[in-house]
Amino acid sequence: MTRHLLAVWNPSYEADALQLHLEVLLRTMREHRAKARDEEDVYVWWGKVASPNRLQPLPHLADVLAIDKLANAETSGLEINLYLTDYRSLYVAHLGEVTAEDVRKLEGEAPHIPSYYNTDGLSCDFWFRLFDIRRLVLDDTPSVIRELKQLMNTRYHDKPVSLYGGMSELPLIVTRPNESTWFDRETRERLTGGRFWAEYDAERAGAGAMQRELRENRFGNAAWEQLDPAARGFVASAEEVFRRHRDDPAFDLHAVVIDLANAVEVQTNAILRRALAGAPTMVRMANVEGKSLDLARQGPLSLGQLAHAIGEDQERNVFLKKRLEGGEFFTASLPAILKELTDLRNPAAHGGSIARDEAIKLRNRMIGVGSLGQLLQLAQVRVP
Repeated sequence: MTRHLLAVWNPSYEADALQLHLEVLLRTMREHRAKARDEEDVYVWWGKVASPNRLQPLPHLADVLAIDKLANAETSGLEINLYLTDYRSLYVAHLGEVTAEDVRKLEGEAPHIPSYYNTDGLSCDFWFRLFDIRRLVLDDTPSVIRELKQLMNTRYHDKPVSLYGGMSELPLIVTRPNESTWFDRETRERLTGGRFWAEYDAERAGAGAMQRELRENRFGNAAWEQLDPAARGFVASAEEVFRRHRDDPAFDLHAVVIDLANAVEVQTNAILRRALAGAPTMVRMANVEGKSLDLARQGPLSLGQLAHAIGEDQERNVFLKKRLEGGEFFTASLPAILKELTDLRNPAAHGGSIARDEAIKLRNRMIGVGSLGQLLQLAQVRVP
């Protein structure tokens, strides 16, 4: 499995270390939008601060540095991630480089480094070049604990990462059995309109608290955990915007529809890939707009493509119905929902407006106001 890294940021070094790194990253992104900086020059350096109490070198120093070779996407074709947590929140970053060299001494790197590393006189074991940062969980420790259990600690017999008692010899080297591609360009283009994930998250500052609200008061822990982290983010963003503007008749709720559609697209793709892993070749292979794709490995598919792949191929439909818990909903009800979302999202995503009553009805059906929510039903579909 692909190896990734997990690090912890300590609020005692700086009140909001994560935010200071995001500020540097977002500034370089704005400069890129203004054509003052090339895309390959959009990044921030994250330093793994060395403990002043540690007298011996890190025992896995060579293993961490070896990940630098994998992080070079041009040669490996892999996406390598650095997961970042302060125990309350969890982010994932697109890792481009790992080095033990002090990058503060390199010419031209100062604009990519938060100033507190120097002002606080911090020594660092490693520096990580990060191209983009995505928010997975904000201010919700129980969700962080559950999400980190998806990562296996390679230096602890490949056991799930334990937030309490297992965060020693940082950064941890981890794998993720249900491998996620967090920064795929094609997916980002479709789901964020081409913006970097850090930019997209910055526009949705209130969605973090909404995730906890939805987990505790709408979906419940079990169903919420079954949703892909990206799907959870989109659902929370949609609900936060809706609740803030529900009483404003002049506000166009198209953003609510787009985010709900994105959530369903992300979750459906995740289920389909897992369900088709190991399936017969004829079930996995599909003609998608003239291209032959292995649905267990390639993608992601758009809403319309998903509706076709699930609902219009009888052999695949029968296989999925038997393979999945909740397969009846996934194969019989979901394709129609996907088609409806396609018809609503596509005009909205290209500057069109959506009738307010249509957006409200869709939100109510998805979230489950007065009925069994379609998102809850989708969250209950799983591969045994």
